[in-house]
Amino acid sequence: MSLVANTGKLAGRTLFITGASRGIGKAIALKAAKDGANVVIAAKTATAHPKLPGTIYTAAEEIEAVGGKALPCVVDIRDEKQVQKAIDDTIKKFNNIDIVVNNASAISLTNTETTDMKRYDLMHHINTRGTFLVSKLCLPHLKNSNHAHILNLSPPLNLNPYWFSLHVAYTMAKYGMSMCVLGMSEEFRPYNIGVNALWPKTTIATAAIQMLTDDFSATRKVDIVSDAAYVMLCKDPKSYTGNFAIDEDIVTAAGVKDLVPYAHDPKNADKLMIDGFLDVPGAVDSHKSSSSISTQRRGYRTSAVRFEQKKPEAETKAGPEAAGGQITVLFSTISKTITPELVQKTQAVFQFNVKGKEEGVWHLDLKNGDGACGKGEPKAAPDATLTMDSGNFADMFAGKLKPATAFMMGKLKIKGDLQKAMKLEKMMKSLKNKA
Repeated sequence: MSLVANTGKLAGRTLFITGASRGIGKAIALKAAKDGANVVIAAKTATAHPKLPGTIYTAAEEIEAVGGKALPCVVDIRDEKQVQKAIDDTIKKFNNIDIVVNNASAISLTNTETTDMKRYDLMHHINTRGTFLVSKLCLPHLKNSNHAHILNLSPPLNLNPYWFSLHVAYTMAKYGMSMCVLGMSEEFRPYNIGVNALWPKTTIATAAIQMLTDDFSATRKVDIVSDAAYVMLCKDPKSYTGNFAIDEDIVTAAGVKDLVPYAHDPKNADKLMIDGFLDVPGAVDSHKSSSSISTQRRGYRTSAVRFEQKKPEAETKAGPEAAGGQITVLFSTISKTITPELVQKTQAVFQFNVKGKEEGVWHLDLKNGDGACGKGEPKAAPDATLTMDSGNFADMFAGKLKPATAFMMGKLKIKGDLQKAMKLEKMMKSLKNKA
């Protein structure tokens, strides 16, 4: 739901938007299209992705349906020739480029030890190099515009070590985009080209986030970002440049008094998940705080399995020993829900290194035979080893803390196959259905 009215200021302007086939990029494209803008959809998705809806062609249809003109271009922004061809095609069709939105980005929230170099290279080639390349090749045409903007979807340059410690490779790649803003805003000032960055105050409900978690209750809709981008792109580039803006601040300054409609779940509008990299009071403490405090203050909701706390029973062939603590009780309950179908569907072995009050090693084998769980290391090599405090561990399996949320907040460390580790969330839903 857009809360910022269209003014027509972008009518006839040409926007070159990377990664505009879905999510925030498409939302910005549609907002500009309502002014009658020309939009170049520079993205790789020419055919439908099995898990992520939308292609450059479906996005083009939506853009033209709301009054804009569209040019879908198959572009891998790591490939200089593909980028240049898309720019050449843009000039042939629209004669100019007024605005560049560097939205395309790759993400891997992994620590140094678990970040493979292929993923490291992907993030740096798309985020930093891709942003630099697109801006560089569009520059000659931006110089000819009387309303030239470059907008990067990247965070403010916050040098607090905490934001690096969580996922240094990703942080470096995103900050590379922000450094382009810092340098190019000054470099391009003589050409009257405004170069700015935009970052959300809270987590945004996008298809990419949905791959990590199905729960959007603590997020906002993409509309707040597209509204903020629209306001920024309508400003005079001669005077508006070098800003690291936050979406909430931009729309509030533009006159939006009630932010509740932006919330994916209006009931949780005051309990939203704060995004990373922000230098705002309590941001780091919120990420470091215990899950129980975090849940009360910021409303992290989960759809993970909520196991009933039952008295320990005798161990089964797939279950843990009956005696000892909350985690033992949880695994006793888990053991009763393991089925061959769940094993076949999950195909992963998990090892849990639990710290704190109930310190110990636990395992969940959903890969071999009829499955097994219990105390101690798994008989087969684990696909993913998860390390966390016993309180957070219990909360995760009780449905109070999502694996994806715990990981993003630094409460959960993962070694091994990250994708299989993140399958825990869907796996826990299956367990709930069978509990």
